[in-house]
Amino acid sequence: MRLVIQRVARASVAVAGEIVGRCGRGLCILVGVTSGDANQDADWLAEKTANLRIFEDEAGKMNRSLLEVGGDALVVSQFTLYGDARKGRRPSFADAAPPAQAAPLVMRYANALRLLGVPVETGVFGAMMQVEIHNDGPVTLILERP
Repeated sequence: MRLVIQRVARASVAVAGEIVGRCGRGLCILVGVTSGDANQDADWLAEKTANLRIFEDEAGKMNRSLLEVGGDALVVSQFTLYGDARKGRRPSFADAAPPAQAAPLVMRYANALRLLGVPVETGVFGAMMQVEIHNDGPVTLILERP
């Protein structure tokens, strides 16, 4: 699994012009799944995400986690995170897991965050989505497992 994590002031995701998920201060997390990913990968990444110290403390240092600041999360599936554009001009998505495998793992990740105490909203798997991200910092990280 591959995550692009962005610290945000706010974020939202819309399908057909209608907001289906949003978050305030917290994280917007784009999630890609590849073949070979399993439940333990989703669980590990959720724990890592919730406890990643990327929010500022009183001294202005990145020392606080999403859980510590009481932040929200917006989880959006994005198979293009496994796009390979090294050859030719059109990316190959051969490394992206098929929807039947990817959808449950994206939901497993979102639910694992919820179980840790993070308020989570999501996009709609497989839909054409418009994501609005107000990156705070900007702070953007990539997490990957395995």
